[in-house]
Amino acid sequence: MPSVTHDDAPLLADLMPWSVAPPRLGRGWPAAPDAASLKARWDALVKAEGPDREALLQPTRSRTLHTAVGQLPGRTGGTERLVRAAGPCPEPVRVLRAPFDEQWLIPDHRLIDAARPELWRVADEHQIFAVESDAPGPALLATSLLPLLRTGRVRPLYRRPGGAEPNLAPGLLEHLGARLGTRPAPLDVLAWITATAGPGRAVPLTGDAGAWARGVAVGRRMLWLMRRDGERPRLPGGRRPYVRAPLPSRPLTLRYDRDEEALFLDEGRISPVPPEAWDFETAQGRVLEQWFAVRTAPAEPGTLASIRPAVWPQTWTSELLELITVLALLAELRPRQRELTAPDPVTAAELREAGVLPVPDAARRPASVLEGREEGPEGQLALL
Repeated sequence: MPSVTHDDAPLLADLMPWSVAPPRLGRGWPAAPDAASLKARWDALVKAEGPDREALLQPTRSRTLHTAVGQLPGRTGGTERLVRAAGPCPEPVRVLRAPFDEQWLIPDHRLIDAARPELWRVADEHQIFAVESDAPGPALLATSLLPLLRTGRVRPLYRRPGGAEPNLAPGLLEHLGARLGTRPAPLDVLAWITATAGPGRAVPLTGDAGAWARGVAVGRRMLWLMRRDGERPRLPGGRRPYVRAPLPSRPLTLRYDRDEEALFLDEGRISPVPPEAWDFETAQGRVLEQWFAVRTAPAEPGTLASIRPAVWPQTWTSELLELITVLALLAELRPRQRELTAPDPVTAAELREAGVLPVPDAARRPASVLEGREEGPEGQLALL
């Protein structure tokens, strides 16, 4: 927790006013830690007929074999009812399935109870999704991938594709620029929020340029680690985790030896693993334990979720090593977060006096995005 004060600090909900409820799958099998399993699951679904296909789908009130829905924006999945679906699996896409857990998803609207198309319309290489989270752990999780977290509301940094129209209170950048002596970039504001958001998601703002720069630097580092964009994060030499004893083909247990700083997957061993990485928690529990459980917990026989790799893929080992690194480096930033201060505060009262708050109702609604055609049910053109 930063040492900054949150008295009369503006709220995240006012600084980033447009938010969307998290997408809801309604069934677990359209997402998986590997893409090949998803394609095999789709093939099993479309090869089944009648009651067998219905059972495999796991229908809900929102999605059955006869539900008519349009394409997901920017995707090429079919729009005929699933009872008649055939052909290859829509190409899986990378998503953030749980805190710090990147997985794959079949991007087919017919399989997702609540897909939140407004998020798909603004998802591109410029976008950053900020997802509200509960203690312990960061107050905000950030990702460049479509988030499927159930932690809290999703706040995109941009309201339109291409990094256009930041999702910030109208006039906020100008007001901060006048106070700081230079107008901040939208990413700087998100970085500051990520580093300083406190209880109730209050965000202490500052007019002190030096304090602002320090907070932005910490926040940008946090964003880079959570998004894992570009160059891959590394711990210094001698502290980098390596596989010291080969991992078994199907590990069933995970344990940590604090004295040896070693992570054991059955008899397989990874070290060094800093205690801070092992202890890193979100509201769902220890991140490493949750990550491992998703990949090894037994699935009900005969379900599509039971179609999974027969052996532990090498890519999972690489992802685990990177996850350990990310968690350790994020934990190292906590002392710097606690040292942050917000002198010369920009209060909610000041923003109200300046006309930045309250934000107009339109800023809390999605922008009108009409740049692409979207196919509606049964191949009809969707009207936006």
